[in-house]
Amino acid sequence: MKKNYIIAGASSSMAKTLAVQLKEQGHTVIGISTKTEVEGYDEVYTIPNYHESTYPELEIPINGLIYFPGSINLKPFARLSSEDFINDFNINALGAVKFIQAYLKNMKLAGNSSVVFVSSVAATCGMPYHSSIAMAKAAVEGLTISLAAELAPSVRVNAVAPSLTNTTLSEKFLNTPDKTEAAQKRNPLKQIGKPEDISNAIEFLISDKSGWVSGQIISVDGGMNNLKL
Repeated sequence: MKKNYIIAGASSSMAKTLAVQLKEQGHTVIGISTKTEVEGYDEVYTIPNYHESTYPELEIPINGLIYFPGSINLKPFARLSSEDFINDFNINALGAVKFIQAYLKNMKLAGNSSVVFVSSVAATCGMPYHSSIAMAKAAVEGLTISLAAELAPSVRVNAVAPSLTNTTLSEKFLNTPDKTEAAQKRNPLKQIGKPEDISNAIEFLISDKSGWVSGQIISVDGGMNNLKL
């Protein structure tokens, strides 16, 4: 059955990969982005930011909402300003809130819909220099569980929590062979994540195959969160 999906953060590598998968299955995929000239969607809306903007009004039922916007702001704790913490919270957590609130009516029109957020391994696995992003993503995980309870049974809510993945956002951490090798060595599976690793998990969570899955944080991280080798 053809479904309608909205992807926020449409310009990201993971988002584009997911959009291709969904369109190949015959679904309608609408993108929302802070960047212009984003391709690969049935329609794309541009907004100034995710946490303050008015989202475009749509009259169609929405079967799935996926929120990709994120940040990788790594600094020693002593060098993080209040503005750093607020900015990371706005992008990762408050933007997710605004996005879901904008389309609650559309999800109820669909009758059986799914929300997926993107968290991070840093939310539950202590890492130096990650305090700001860890705080923001922990908020996302709390939101996931709370909304899963509040919106049940008509809306399922889950999140995926990746470790370092080869995307445009993480490019500066993988832009030399030495950096890439060091990142691979830190991972239990000795790999850097690929956008399709994350999009495959999300595609499952918004599909009927996961119809009995809600309130879950799915680690897609090569074992980083649970394995100590």
